[in-house]
Amino acid sequence: MAISPLSSAGFSDALVILGAAGIVIPLFARFRVNPVIGFILVGLAAGPSGLGRMVPDHPWLYHVTITDRHAIEPFAEFGIILLLFSIGLELSFKRLWSMRRLVFGLGAAQLIGSALLLGTGLAAMGQAWSGAMAMGLALALSSTALVLPMAGTEGPVGRSAFAMLLFEDLALVPIIFALGAMAPHAAQSGMDGLLRTLLLGGGTVIAMLLIGPFVLPPLFAQAARTKSPELFLAAALLVVILASLATTAAGLSPIVGALIAGLLIAETPYHGEVEAMTAPFRGLALGVFLITVGMSLDLAVIAANWVSLVSAVVAVLTAKALVTAGALRLFGTARGIAAQVGILMASPSETTLIVLSTAAGAGLIQPSTAAFWQIVTALGLTLTPLLARVGTDAARRVDRPRDAPLPEPKLDERRTVLVGCGRVGRLVAQMLATHDRPYLAIDANIDAVMHARERGYVAEYGDVARPGMLDRLGLDRAAALVLTMDDPVQIVQIVRRARAQWPDLTIVARARDPNHAAELYRAGATDAVPETIESSLQLSEAVLVDLGLAMGPVIASIHEKRASLRAKIMEMAETTREPRLNRRRLGEATE
Repeated sequence: MAISPLSSAGFSDALVILGAAGIVIPLFARFRVNPVIGFILVGLAAGPSGLGRMVPDHPWLYHVTITDRHAIEPFAEFGIILLLFSIGLELSFKRLWSMRRLVFGLGAAQLIGSALLLGTGLAAMGQAWSGAMAMGLALALSSTALVLPMAGTEGPVGRSAFAMLLFEDLALVPIIFALGAMAPHAAQSGMDGLLRTLLLGGGTVIAMLLIGPFVLPPLFAQAARTKSPELFLAAALLVVILASLATTAAGLSPIVGALIAGLLIAETPYHGEVEAMTAPFRGLALGVFLITVGMSLDLAVIAANWVSLVSAVVAVLTAKALVTAGALRLFGTARGIAAQVGILMASPSETTLIVLSTAAGAGLIQPSTAAFWQIVTALGLTLTPLLARVGTDAARRVDRPRDAPLPEPKLDERRTVLVGCGRVGRLVAQMLATHDRPYLAIDANIDAVMHARERGYVAEYGDVARPGMLDRLGLDRAAALVLTMDDPVQIVQIVRRARAQWPDLTIVARARDPNHAAELYRAGATDAVPETIESSLQLSEAVLVDLGLAMGPVIASIHEKRASLRAKIMEMAETTREPRLNRRRLGEATE
């Protein structure tokens, strides 16, 4: 059967993308090259301006290059949508409301201030005012796709960056319609379109916020009960795509719908599992976006105009860094944080390319001018990881007094992670709460999670057997990991994985019998509690007290026997690597 040219091109593009994700990026990581730069360099090398231009002379290169960058742009857009969805999962409506001053105050000040400064500079260089302001708005935007993975959404840096980026994402649609209103002979239709979009988009967002809390919990509950990872993933992607399509149909950006979908799911007990399952798709799709950025660079054009391009990049980075840092200082941010966020937010955004194309299509700027600033934008995106490092160093220099050491960071109170919301897990949670110790319970049984949450326990739905789930539980800063589920094989596997990744973590595991306890100690458990031994000790304590013996000596003898049995189990665990060889000796330890 013959393969169509379109299918062949699709296989060729997939080969380049998967090769970058599976071979090139790990190779760059070995030499400590940021993956962002790695993907952009892959796009530059394998794109139409790199090896792709040599395909006519060397046809074999067709299979390792991407000759049509527009063919993979839908996948790049999907990556940005998943990124905004994951950001929504990390938020809540309560937290978003608490940030309203930063979003609509700081965010507006940063965007408007940067646009005015850049637009005034371009107008002073001879650009018409309409075109200068259009380019000023475009270049004032910063990259959500690159900045947030580096800054996060927690801490002073992450909160400030997220507030400004969120305002920019919300302002993108009004900016595009404003450019249409500024276009020759389009003022009236542009304003009508803007008002219609704002009304329709606002109604769509309100409808999603009202319907989501009633529809999403039953949907994910049914998916969780099937115990099918594929069905659960399909439900999550369905919610993201439907939300994005809804806001797109209303004239808003699809990333607005993705963000709202994430916010709605964040209010349910399923957000941890959804985040873990969509992470691989988000990372790969975001890599596709970065490859398209690299493909927009043309080394020949850069070499011919390097002086003007470098000057433009430096001017944009400097102007945005100064305005952003100044706005942060006006809102009371510390000098070091203001410097770090200002430098991190200095590069243009992937949405800058959209606004520049809109401005060119509206006749506000010439196509050649738009192409020049698109190259400036791509170069600025490439520099974002370097800006993050420079910003961190600048913050240290600004905040550190001369000849004085940096202060030690303050650590938040660490929580205990409980795996299992059953009878044993709930009892452990009760004792932790009694002693005012924070905890988080995780269970793959949605009915157990709902039962626990109804009774006031801090519980979330999640399957720790799934790759990536342990990583998102924050075990690097956890007080302890307690495994309470009744699955001996899975408990051993989790103990082994957790001990390999977090050598200093306290791990307490429920064991079925002494043999299982010995296996858990070999896997790296700090403590293993055999059910058979504990039930026997409790029975012994009860009968001795009922026979009239004093409580104190009985409890002391029980503790002594428990310590003796634990020592024997650990001794058996250390003398062999195979638990089956010691079944007789471990049985004798309980006699």
